[in-house]
This record gives sequence, structure tokens and C-alpha cells, in this order.
Amino acid sequence: MSGYDIAITYRTANEELENIVKQIEENDVKCFAVQGDVSIFEDCERFVQEVIEEYGQIDVLVNNAGITKDTLLMRMKKEDFESVIDVNLVGTFNVTKNVISHMMKARSGRIINISSVVGVSGNAGQTNYSASKAGMIGFTKSLAKEVASRNILVNAVAPGFIVTSMTDVLKDDIKDEIAKAIPLKRMGTTKDVANVVKFLASEDSSYITGQVIHVDGGMLM
Repeated sequence: MSGYDIAITYRTANEELENIVKQIEENDVKCFAVQGDVSIFEDCERFVQEVIEEYGQIDVLVNNAGITKDTLLMRMKKEDFESVIDVNLVGTFNVTKNVISHMMKARSGRIINISSVVGVSGNAGQTNYSASKAGMIGFTKSLAKEVASRNILVNAVAPGFIVTSMTDVLKDDIKDEIAKAIPLKRMGTTKDVANVVKFLASEDSSYITGQVIHVDGGMLM
């Protein structure tokens, strides 16, 4: 992200984490990786403090931790519902709660929550995921109203079908059907989403708050 050093959180160290840190640092950007579980408030309290100690301040927060445990509600286990809510929605609260006081003191900040189009439209087999992402949208709009007077902007990005490890498990014929239903006739890329996040983190978005920007190729227009 242009002009920013980056801190990322992780639950378990692995090769993928090492590759992410390496890619960031290859672009002459400092990357600080902090271990913690966003669903645990005390973890968030600790790693936010570690980031403050490392960088002195937090200018932009991107809440993008997310998991899925898809199945029809009649088959869904209570723990499958709760775990998705705990990571996706409670995690957003936990991290933001620990960051917001620093931004309030600085009278400046950007909070960008990665929601999903299914938080708007719903999706069969994803009552847990849709509920968590819809909750993030309500959280975004409410917080935007609370902190606007302190020049803190809070927005959400709602991606549609994006090519990630989550969609890699789909069969090719299912991917083709998905693409046909999208006006732009293709699934999105992580760069499509990152470009919107970059815009919301920049001064170019200084008069935008409380918004949900769909990155979905026209799916929900």
C-alpha cells in the first residue's frame, strides 16, 4: 500500500505467511507480523499494543480476517455458526475496539472492513457467513457516525466472487456458471479488491465514510 508500513496478524506461522512477508518487503515496505487470534479480545489488545510500540501509531485498519463453514442451516452445527461469527464479526469488533482510541487521540484514521456481497443478498448454505458479513456492514455504518467528528473514516468493501483459495475448491463447470451470471462475465481478482482498499486508505477518499463499495463485476447492481 503506497506510503504505509504494514503490520499483519496471523494465528499460526507457516510458509504462506513467510511468503506474504517476503513479497511485502521486496517492495521496500516494512512488514511487522504479529501472532494472535482476532476472535480473542486479549490477543487483539496485545497485538495492537505491539504494533503501536513498533510503529508509534496506526493510521489505517483493514479488518479482513475471515473464515467459512458452509452448509444448510438444518445441517449446521452450533459451533460452525459461532466460529464464523466469532472470527468474522466479533474479530472486527475486537481489533477495532483496541485501535479506535488511538485514532481518536490522533483525530485521524481510516477503518476498512472487508464484508461481502452475500452480506447484502444472502446466499443459501451460508447463513453463518452472510450473517457475519451483514453484521460488518451495520457495524461500519454505525461506527462511521460515531467517529466522523474526529476525522476517522469508516467504510466497507463487499467483494463478489473473487479468485482465491476459497473459490479454488469449486469445480470448473461451477466457476463457469458463476461467471455467466456476472455482468462482466468473469470472477474478480484480489487486485480488484486491493485497489479499492488502497483508494479508501488514500487522501482521494477523504469525503467518503459509512459506505459499502461493491467489487462484484455488477452482480448486485
